[in-house]
Amino acid sequence: MKLISEQDLLDAGYPPGAGLQAMLKKVAEYETRRIADKKYAFKLLKRDFHAPPPKVAMREKPVRWTEAIKASSKEEKLNVAAVRKQMEQLLRTPVIAGGTIMPDACPSGLGPAVIPVGGAIAAENAIIPSAHSMDLCCSMFATFYHERSGIAKELDALVSATRFGPGHRHLDDLVHDPVLDENVWENRFLSGLKERAHVHLADQGDGNHFAFVGEMEVTVEMLAKLRLAGHEELADNLGSPGTLRALVTHHGSRGLGAHVYTRGQIAAVKHVERLGAHIPRAAAWIEASSDTGRDYWHALQYVARWTKANHRAIHRRFLERISAVPVAEVGNEHNFVWQRGDLYYHGKGATPAWKDEQGRPRLGLIPLNMAEPILLVLGSDNGEFLSFAPHGAGRNLSRTALKKLHPGEETRRRLIEDTTRGLDVRWFCGQPDLSETPLAYKDAESVRKQIAAFGLADIVAEIRPLGCIMAGESRRLWRNDDDLTPKQIRQIGHRAERRRTRQELNDEL
Repeated sequence: MKLISEQDLLDAGYPPGAGLQAMLKKVAEYETRRIADKKYAFKLLKRDFHAPPPKVAMREKPVRWTEAIKASSKEEKLNVAAVRKQMEQLLRTPVIAGGTIMPDACPSGLGPAVIPVGGAIAAENAIIPSAHSMDLCCSMFATFYHERSGIAKELDALVSATRFGPGHRHLDDLVHDPVLDENVWENRFLSGLKERAHVHLADQGDGNHFAFVGEMEVTVEMLAKLRLAGHEELADNLGSPGTLRALVTHHGSRGLGAHVYTRGQIAAVKHVERLGAHIPRAAAWIEASSDTGRDYWHALQYVARWTKANHRAIHRRFLERISAVPVAEVGNEHNFVWQRGDLYYHGKGATPAWKDEQGRPRLGLIPLNMAEPILLVLGSDNGEFLSFAPHGAGRNLSRTALKKLHPGEETRRRLIEDTTRGLDVRWFCGQPDLSETPLAYKDAESVRKQIAAFGLADIVAEIRPLGCIMAGESRRLWRNDDDLTPKQIRQIGHRAERRRTRQELNDEL
């Protein structure tokens, strides 16, 4: 047995790299001198090389951060106070350079240093898996087309084109896409996940994920704005002034992304355990320039390509069913990590609103609720708020708190009917879900005003709602408050699976 192993040096706080090999060579010399005491050998290493760097700790105070949010009601003020508490904890993380919160901000999860929904941070040479969350690459995607039939028939076609709810597609109904054939499966964060990527294609999940059909008025002013911003191709594809239909989908990377996140989180925790002291799990990071960091970054880029392919698979199947041809498409992530210069920008429910590689303001889609338009925006690249915009309307109350406010089956039915009147709303799993109706979200007009007031983005068009599909309740219609929601059932399944794979991943990483 070796006197001191490479893992011993890592555990002692020495960084990986060429220096580690030199130290191991010196340890071999100690062994030839019949030195057998590990403590004494470490003392000699400190003499011959240096002491390990001091353990990294959380800062005493958070770094500077900004707020693009105004609270007026009591509920909103309590909500913002909870968000501030989470950000103050997170922004004590030593690798974070700055942060911001958007108009849709609301608390997320339990424990110290958890990033709130609507939060964004910039990190130095670090990727923080918890800051993009398990719903990795949750994103928006819109395809525009010419109306083919009534909204009811189009939604009928959409129901057969997509899938919601826990689990995955039936093995007799799998969808293939060339993204599955990419040579990526040797990556340590993607290894063994190809089958999982396959069974979730054309699959949307549950919670607040949706498929929305609406219509957009193409105007002379809108086309001029797009051309002025450098998006001539989109303006040309949209054509002349008139009305276009749009399918908009909202979902993440399903089981594939959840597993990549889990592996990334395990790697991050192991890294900070070697490097730091008392770093909360939610603040754990991977050094971006390390081999592990580069592998994780490449895995993230693949997950982004897979998720876009997932959106496109649903859109393609839908358009085939209604015999329509796509006119144009637009999409963006809002739970992800982006590299800009030397910094890694993380958003959990935040839409990137900076300039793209060609110097054009980025296009983005911001949904508000199923009864309100989805906003097509051009980013304002406002550095004061890390050049982000909101990803939606956010919540002031949790799902459970909302249901407590409105007990009773009949009351809830009436509220759902009142808040979705005039729309064709489908609940894929069978029963309506009060916690995903417009009642559950912040005031849409207030969010729009704050986008303008803080200079986050320029609204160039609206996709007006006609109908949508959401997961809905997969169990009986109105359960007691202590029963589980479909999302909670899915989370329990994910936790169980993570526990089963942790031992394997510890060996692997």
